[in-house]
Amino acid sequence: MSGALRLLACLGCLLLTGSALADQPVGITAQQPWVDVLHEGRPVRIQRDPDNFSQIDPDYAMTSRPCPPYCVQPMQLAPGVETIGELELLETIKRITLGADNLLVIDSRDRDWLIRSGTIPGAIHLPWEKLHPAHTDPEAIADILTLLFGASRTGLLWNFENARTLVFYCNGPWCGQSPTNIKQLLALGYPAHKLKWYRGGMQEWKSLGLTTVPVKQP
Repeated sequence: MSGALRLLACLGCLLLTGSALADQPVGITAQQPWVDVLHEGRPVRIQRDPDNFSQIDPDYAMTSRPCPPYCVQPMQLAPGVETIGELELLETIKRITLGADNLLVIDSRDRDWLIRSGTIPGAIHLPWEKLHPAHTDPEAIADILTLLFGASRTGLLWNFENARTLVFYCNGPWCGQSPTNIKQLLALGYPAHKLKWYRGGMQEWKSLGLTTVPVKQP
């Protein structure tokens, strides 16, 4: 066989292989093709992009963001605070959908990021500044702790016995917004076992082709 024919044959094999790969299923796990959840009262199906050649959102393709502020975060933020992955986050969102009112998943990014890249279905948006004493009045933070998180207060003393378990995330391992909020809540006495961190954030969520929901301009 001539060199030209060999080249054509190889190209044909590559095309056939690529075509075959493009038709392969893309489940979340081998046993779980998707997860049906609620987002703001509406049903949303979380699944991975079925296109085998899909690529990550360009907003998350950058590898060398300046540090500071975009520095690599540790795997464990603090003793007792669990770092979780996608499957654990999905299980939490499923439990919320089924009526568990002792859990919250919190997207702590600035709103412009949500408008650009969407948010994870089942999460609520609470910008990181809302829990930061340098940006928010202490009484406003206290309102969030009581009205949203379920804590109670007697004078200056906080009681977190009935407070919700909170799962925070932001843009990814290089994002300091959700770690900042978790550390601030720990400083207030929020129990470490009621704080969890999805370290991968939108960076890893997008890299796996998982469903997001769009967020409109206010």
